[in-house]
Amino acid sequence: MNPRYPLFTAWLPLAVCGAAHAQANAMSFETAWDRVKTGSDQLAASRAAVDGKSLQAQALKNLGGPVVSLSAAAFAYNANLNVNLDPINQRLAQVNQRLPIPLQNLPIPLPVPQFPSNYTYNRYDTGTTKSISAVWPIYTGGANDAVRGFVSAQESEARADADKTGYELATLLVQRYFGAQLAARAAALRQSALNDIRQHDEATAKMLAAGVISRIERLQAQAAYEEAKRNASKAQDDAELAAIALARTVKSDAPVVPDTPLFVLTQPVESLPHFLNEALLRHPGLAKVSAKKAQAEQLHHGEEALRKPQVFAFGQRELKPGNADWVGGIGVRWTLFDSVDRNALAAASGKQIEQAERTELQARSDISLLVEKNWRSVEQARRQFLATEPGVALAHEVLRLRTAALRGGTGTALELIDAEVNQAKVETERAQVAFDYVTALARLLESCGLSEEFSAYVRRADVKVN
Repeated sequence: MNPRYPLFTAWLPLAVCGAAHAQANAMSFETAWDRVKTGSDQLAASRAAVDGKSLQAQALKNLGGPVVSLSAAAFAYNANLNVNLDPINQRLAQVNQRLPIPLQNLPIPLPVPQFPSNYTYNRYDTGTTKSISAVWPIYTGGANDAVRGFVSAQESEARADADKTGYELATLLVQRYFGAQLAARAAALRQSALNDIRQHDEATAKMLAAGVISRIERLQAQAAYEEAKRNASKAQDDAELAAIALARTVKSDAPVVPDTPLFVLTQPVESLPHFLNEALLRHPGLAKVSAKKAQAEQLHHGEEALRKPQVFAFGQRELKPGNADWVGGIGVRWTLFDSVDRNALAAASGKQIEQAERTELQARSDISLLVEKNWRSVEQARRQFLATEPGVALAHEVLRLRTAALRGGTGTALELIDAEVNQAKVETERAQVAFDYVTALARLLESCGLSEEFSAYVRRADVKVN
């Protein structure tokens, strides 16, 4: 089997994968993609991130509007007040001395009134209070718009990440789905070659016993048979491992048999400028950089808003019948001095905007290069596939001639074995090139943000490698 074949990319049909116990399900590529879109935990996580940011943006839609609050309290208190009465007693004594006849000198003496030296006053009570208050920011210098814009840019970033995840999963599914058929074809070809070589091995054993061939020819046939067994066993093991990967990708408990064959478009796909234009419009990397730039701009606007005055209206009223207390008015707040260097913060946010702009330019260059690389890989695989046709035809013809020669007594069993091994090798390589074409096309579409259009290319294909 071609060593370039990725072991993790496919499922083997049940006819080849004899170790499978569950009933196999035939599944088209479109059905497999639908199952990935609805069942992928990775994709669901990215969508949850988008939904979370969307809900945050929705929650802040009315930021800057009035805030009305209701407050209530129940209370109890116990108050003690100590009053010193000695100064009053002294004052009464002075008044008595100033009388024409002091009270104690009257015919009937009267005592001077005296108060206790101190008196403690106690008060205990319970009650409730209720009020409603409102604050309405009238002017905040654009801070509210900056907050809403920042959260909206975060939502755009999350959406770009979700798109990127979806495109990567589409490419991964292409690798595992169509790699299934490559694995199945390689294993079937190796098994077929093994069956033929086994018959030749048995025939050479009889021919050696009859003295028709030499011992070295018999040993060569035995060596070819052992090598064929190793190749067939390895091909089946690789296919079974690939089968597990595909089944888990599409969240299937039963083996999956891909029934959309490998394909090749013998005519070139759209021109390179077409894909470059689509990439610059759709690539999620550019959308993410744009969202990062928008976040930096909103942070800058927020920093500038803190320099401006803030105007707000306020009011409060007791909730009780009759003559209730209330207050209302308009307030202004303007920070004249702050320990934070606002100029440095504004310069820092400006640098973040510059960073995002530079990153966008670099991303455009990198994406354009990636698209061109992938486009050339698709074209190279297409030409290579077309170039395999003469080799396949030659292998078939050589096998036919070697079979006829052996029957006519002019050829050897070893020559026929070599022809059969070569045919399996050529057929496997042709399927490998078709797989290279399909995966290169998937990577090209991913780099352009067009992964959803892969099925359209499947329908356009004029060569099916069954």
